[in-house]
Amino acid sequence: MKKYALIGHPLGHSLSPQIHTRLMEMAGVEGSYELLDIAPEQLTENFAELSELDGFNATIPHKVGIIPYCGRLDTSAERFGSVNCVKNGSEKVGYNTDVFGFTRSIDMLGASLSSRVLVIGCGGVGRMIAAQAAYSGGDVTVAVLADYLADAENTISAIKERMADAKIKTLSIGGTTLSGSDFGVDLPDFDLLINASPVGMFPKVDAMPCTRDVIGQCGYVFDVVYNPNETLLAKTARELGKPAMTGMAMLVLQAAAAQEIWNGSKFADNELKQLISDMEKMI
Repeated sequence: MKKYALIGHPLGHSLSPQIHTRLMEMAGVEGSYELLDIAPEQLTENFAELSELDGFNATIPHKVGIIPYCGRLDTSAERFGSVNCVKNGSEKVGYNTDVFGFTRSIDMLGASLSSRVLVIGCGGVGRMIAAQAAYSGGDVTVAVLADYLADAENTISAIKERMADAKIKTLSIGGTTLSGSDFGVDLPDFDLLINASPVGMFPKVDAMPCTRDVIGQCGYVFDVVYNPNETLLAKTARELGKPAMTGMAMLVLQAAAAQEIWNGSKFADNELKQLISDMEKMI
């Protein structure tokens, strides 16, 4: 029987065991998936145990700390300097399936990253999203609170070191919520709005990262938040006739990518959509 795990600290509640168990059942793989709460200073002493697994996922705070333990990095991990999936074997290979989960979510939404993209937030996931949109040929605007403007500009500099002609710029949010006035005289149209911030996450479910007028100027909306399963941002977008998706799709699809890497599993879109729906009901 195959054995997998998620390492992190602190882990708390996680849907990963349920998601991976379902994925293995769908693929006919006999295996188990457990949670291992490992503090950063305990990683070295626990790595022998991790090496006995067939593979494992890594979440905060191990996405960078696990890199020296990998024999090789896939281009997905090398590009973003972050590993969340390790395949054990003759050599340990580190991957970043977060980016696979994100890009497949955008495809499932029906949107395109090779378009005019507005990204709100530039934390860990925001940096990955902004970079992937730029690498995909998008014209990207990253909107951040003034306190985080320097971090966003450092991210953009790093992207332009890899791709000098990247179309990516920052926008400082004047208040605590992005509004049309932050753009100056005219609020531009965007093909895709992505919330990469925690605004709207449980328990503060009555908040949005931007005002209604900003949503109205966008074609599609993707919110990385998955608790609640319909955020106020997604609800408002749908009220305005905009296709919207929340973060459960990204969570499920990055797990599916890990199973593909570990076991060569294949999943039909309708199977994955059903799993996403089932997991949303567990929130």
